[in-house]
Amino acid sequence: MTFRDTPRIGAPGNSPPGIGAPVPPAQKPGSVRPRFGTLRSVAALVLREMATSYGRSPGGYVWAVLEPVLAIALLSFIFSLAFRAPAIGVNFPIFYATGMLPYYMFNDLTSKIATSLMFSKPLLAYPRVTFIDAIAARLIVGAVTQLMVSYIVFTGILLLFETRTDPVVADIALAFAMAAILGLGVGTLNCFLFSMFPLWQRAWGILTRPLVILSCVLFIFDAVPQPYRDILWFNPLVHVVGQMRHGFYASYDALYVAPLYVFGVALVLLLVGLVFLRRYHRFLLHE
Repeated sequence: MTFRDTPRIGAPGNSPPGIGAPVPPAQKPGSVRPRFGTLRSVAALVLREMATSYGRSPGGYVWAVLEPVLAIALLSFIFSLAFRAPAIGVNFPIFYATGMLPYYMFNDLTSKIATSLMFSKPLLAYPRVTFIDAIAARLIVGAVTQLMVSYIVFTGILLLFETRTDPVVADIALAFAMAAILGLGVGTLNCFLFSMFPLWQRAWGILTRPLVILSCVLFIFDAVPQPYRDILWFNPLVHVVGQMRHGFYASYDALYVAPLYVFGVALVLLLVGLVFLRRYHRFLLHE
């Protein structure tokens, strides 16, 4: 073997592993997004939401439970003085709980999500945190809190009173899902409107004050005379409350309830809100 036949280091096909191989171009710092970056952002925002919403005031989550309990107790006491029995069943607390608790979930989620952009505005200046993370965090905290409160209230009423109800978990879960997705849709659209038009926040508070009456919380939809019954049908909360009562009262059919209508309205509002927020969120953050 001559010197000319000796294989050269670095020649094609003869280089040891790692020697002579093409070197990949250097990546710019920060060009690679960390794995699970969105989940980390949402988790951090969830912890911040829990600390600021329920960790600063004395009692914290206790007040979240006491508010619906006191409202249900007051309604039960007042109406029990005028009527012998509620519109459905024999127990006033469970009747008003089936109306108030899904309404509270919708109202709480709507208000929290609508102010998520303003609440997390300092953190949204970081590129890793998006407005979707802020909305998701408030949705998670609000939904979990309201489900916990509802479980405590319903369990307490069923243990303390003879309600003569037959709760169906699937129907109750559907009612809560309808309330949550509706709160998300309305809240997301209001998140844009509140930030773009501050006057709308005050107008919304005034316009929605009679909503507890217009949502058939204090009575049943079937007792509303025509033509007002056909008008109330277009209120999605009427379907949410009707579905919840259908889940507790086996004798209440609630044939007017249309879950697809509620989900359709909620998804349209959610889509419109996300489109506007994606288009104008940078402008709103610098206002």
